[in-house]
Amino acid sequence: MVAFSRKFCTTRSPLFSHKQLFVPQERQQNQPFIPLSQLQQRKLLESQLISVLHGCNGLKQIKQVHAHLFRKGLDQCCFVLTKLLRMLTKFDVPMDPYARLLFDQVKRPNPFLWTAFIRGYSLQGPFAESVLLYNCMRREGTGPVSFTFTALLKACTAALDVNLGRQIHAQAISIGGFANDLYVGNTLIDMYLKCGVLDCGRRVFDEMPDKDVISWTSLIVAYAKSGDMEAAARLFDGLPEKDMVAWTAMVTGYAQNGRPREALEYFERMQDVGVETDEVTLVGAISACAQLGAAKYANWVRDVAEQSGFGPTKNVVVGSALIDMYSKCGSVEDAYRVFEAMSERNVFSFSSMILGFAMHGRADAAMRLFHEMLKTETKPNRVTFVGVLTACSHVGMVEQGRHLFATMEECYGVSPSVDHYACMVDLLGRAGCLEEALKLIKKMPMEPHGGVWGALLGACRIHGNPDIAEIAANHLFEIEPNAIGNYILLSNIYALAGRWDDVSRIRKLMREKGLRKNPGCSWVEAKKGVIHEFFAGDMTHPKSNEIKRALEDLLDRLKEHGYLPNLSSVAYDVSDEDKKRILMTHSEKLALAFGLLSTNVGSSIRIVKNLRICEDCHSVMCGASQITGREIIVRDNMRFHHFRDGVCSCGNFW
Repeated sequence: MVAFSRKFCTTRSPLFSHKQLFVPQERQQNQPFIPLSQLQQRKLLESQLISVLHGCNGLKQIKQVHAHLFRKGLDQCCFVLTKLLRMLTKFDVPMDPYARLLFDQVKRPNPFLWTAFIRGYSLQGPFAESVLLYNCMRREGTGPVSFTFTALLKACTAALDVNLGRQIHAQAISIGGFANDLYVGNTLIDMYLKCGVLDCGRRVFDEMPDKDVISWTSLIVAYAKSGDMEAAARLFDGLPEKDMVAWTAMVTGYAQNGRPREALEYFERMQDVGVETDEVTLVGAISACAQLGAAKYANWVRDVAEQSGFGPTKNVVVGSALIDMYSKCGSVEDAYRVFEAMSERNVFSFSSMILGFAMHGRADAAMRLFHEMLKTETKPNRVTFVGVLTACSHVGMVEQGRHLFATMEECYGVSPSVDHYACMVDLLGRAGCLEEALKLIKKMPMEPHGGVWGALLGACRIHGNPDIAEIAANHLFEIEPNAIGNYILLSNIYALAGRWDDVSRIRKLMREKGLRKNPGCSWVEAKKGVIHEFFAGDMTHPKSNEIKRALEDLLDRLKEHGYLPNLSSVAYDVSDEDKKRILMTHSEKLALAFGLLSTNVGSSIRIVKNLRICEDCHSVMCGASQITGREIIVRDNMRFHHFRDGVCSCGNFW
């Protein structure tokens, strides 16, 4: 680093001492008299040089302008030099040595030139240098401007140094009341929010005399990221003029916090008031549709995308999101039509489509697309391999999965991550290779996360292995001590093995921890796309009596075709009659009965469930698809099941 020749910059003192709080204003300098015509010519030349600098496309041209400044006697002109410094920053030219030497040669830099230099370090680093420059500036007697503080605060934000930011905040208040400046206030909010101090950001906002949409939106986004959508909504309602960015913050905030209904409500309101939509808004709405799994909303959002000029044929980001959406709404065929229509495809497009095929049990299609991808210039990434390994897992392609996992780094340059290990544990576990799966976990080069042990625990549920289940569950109890699903799954495994004392022990542990089971919940899409929600054992729906009669009639017809209730699907030590009663009111059965009542004969019934579908409900769905002639599509928390003519797409392998 080239040292400053200014005497006042040779000593690096603490940021602010009490002697620095009151610094005399810059002394008036005796300026030589310049005739008016010469002054006009000089101003014209300065304006021309500013214009030339604005059009520069690199360091070489900037240096040519700098040389011209010397020839014209403007080497002390802070106005032009400020622009020159900002252009150096624009092209990422390091502050040392060129910019520092340039600045060092100016005898009396004004506040704007100081600020341009401070800004350079705040953007490029080292960030501490911008604060040292501020100290030098104040010791020389030059007063800061609002942009000085915005530059310093951006340096604090980049360094995530909230304590230094608080000192700068105090300086902004004590020196000229700059904290009331709109731009300084917004930068303060941004600094506090990015440093994770939301309450301080809110206090700055509340104390600002003037606010703009940036002030409001910054806080709305911060509340959304923290999961407090109620606070975000209150702020949004108070925003005088709501632009696209503010609306998008609400749509994406609700979507990212798992509240798809509210996300789509805000998106619909946004359309009603005529606010323009961009790809970010659309991706948020598309994500909400994917979570909800409703075809009606999916087609509507796609129409909005087309009308807004962001259709999948033109926009690869929206196209990739639509592929994921249609896949999660149960229509992998529509997803593939979007994929085929895209004029541009990238790794996300391919990966989304491969994952779509995988979750629908279309392993052959997933593998064909993967090999087609390898023939293009698009290289597979981490997500691509999650997709192909998931495809192998869902149909039991063990050897192919082993080969892909073994060669993904050597052949494709993708190092196996913890998620890929989770896929392999799931693949091996589902195929019954529980010991091999456990050995693979022990050999992992990184610490296994909950997904890895959860895959093993789920496999133990399929194959009824309580011993390995205990090992997996004990790790999960450490990693996810309050995840009730792990306790329930282990309890169910014990119940299947008839180990009721262990069942009681796990349930006692759940009570001691204050954990409550999430009730089974299913959604079914009725006529006109209206979504109806059902909870296990809950018969409070307005049409409950009709649903009960339709379900009883369906089960009677199934019994004539050989159906017998799978009582092992009830993990309670109760009588067989009680088990039959519990099975009858599983949420997906209630949703199925309502779907049969409320949709047109011959149309598909689409059900989304928050938990894994049980064996008995799976059997009922298979039989119902045969005796009613309906396609029944069930999306549980693991995958899709397409029931047609008495057969499920999963081949009873789930």
